[in-house]
Amino acid sequence: MIRKCLFPVAGYGTRFLPATKSMPKEMLPIVNKPLVQYGVEEAVQAGLKNVTFVTGRGKRAIADHFDISYELEHQISGTSKEQYLEGIRHLIANAIFSFIPQNQMLGLGHAILTGEPLIGGEAFGVVLADDLCFGETDDDGVMAQMVKLYNQFRCTIVAIQEVPEDEVHKYGVIKGDDMLEGLYRVTDMVEKPSKEEAPSNLAIIGRYILTPDIFDKIRNTPPGRNGEVQITDAILQQAKEGCVLAYKFKGRRFDCGSVDGFVEATNYCYENIYKA
Repeated sequence: MIRKCLFPVAGYGTRFLPATKSMPKEMLPIVNKPLVQYGVEEAVQAGLKNVTFVTGRGKRAIADHFDISYELEHQISGTSKEQYLEGIRHLIANAIFSFIPQNQMLGLGHAILTGEPLIGGEAFGVVLADDLCFGETDDDGVMAQMVKLYNQFRCTIVAIQEVPEDEVHKYGVIKGDDMLEGLYRVTDMVEKPSKEEAPSNLAIIGRYILTPDIFDKIRNTPPGRNGEVQITDAILQQAKEGCVLAYKFKGRRFDCGSVDGFVEATNYCYENIYKA
């Protein structure tokens, strides 16, 4: 049973400067809720209640958000404003939060390896908060869908979606053999390929379930461009030695690492969640 979920949140969020100069990008609000809270809610809804943040300098606000604010609680106690804290109170009561620093920004693979002491020798989820995802129903988020698949196949799983061919250079892209509808056995992965080099238009998005042998694979993965350790290289090694699945999830995803995607997500949440 998967219990743990890792959130790499050490990045600088430079595309949102100057807003992120002193504020973590993961704390930017989508309407009235920080981006990272949506991801934690998705993980906890899937049963991944041990939440680990791989964090960095200037990210203290994330830890504060997932903790009780006694002064605020006292000030609004008994007022109608208490309702606004119901969601975060539920998370604080039902999840365990831990934090470990990533001292150098050396890629997603390095960030995941940094979390090894708090993950241990068990399978775990990874959520990139920049990717805001919604399932087709409230109780069937993307991570919940992937946990069901893991319980059946017991191997590493990456979430994928089709993207326009002129956008494949932004993603890790997979090649795979059809297994079931929307499910592929991965035979190749390329990190940020050109349009001509891409093996398909099936792009990996920020949801993973990884088996614990990934840590040794990362340790044996040489750094690539800019000295970064790419998680796709380590997962490809898993695919060559065993089985990795790619899952075309059911639902909707917003790229909140871009300004356009962030605005689109805000409009969607305002119309479909906040106003509702």
